[in-house]
Amino acid sequence: MEDQEMQLKVKRVTDKFTESMYVLANEPSVALYRLQEHVRRSLPELVQHKTDMQSWEEQSQGAIYTVEYACSAVKSMANSSFYFKSIEGLLHQAITLKDHISAAQGRRKRAVDTTVSKDGGERPNTGV
Repeated sequence: MEDQEMQLKVKRVTDKFTESMYVLANEPSVALYRLQEHVRRSLPELVQHKTDMQSWEEQSQGAIYTVEYACSAVKSMANSSFYFKSIEGLLHQAITLKDHISAAQGRRKRAVDTTVSKDGGERPNTGV
């Protein structure tokens, strides 16, 4: 009987000891320690990710600015078609006027040449 009593007392002591160890292992300060360990392990990686993301954001902002600038340049070029058509028309007019002037000068020169060859002299044709 004494053995059974002793075994019962030993069982109670070991149960209490186990319970105490369990409480100590799960105490809030232990939880905070484990949290601190986790943060200490994962923080450098998170910082690296953050710097990578900032770098990518800067590159993306630069690319976005370039694309927006290119789009505005294309839109302004599309709006300038009116001016290019106007310039084309003015160039055609200038070419036509130059052709008329060249033709008039050619006629004048031929008229002077024919007068010089008839008279044998070097007198300009006055048209009289």
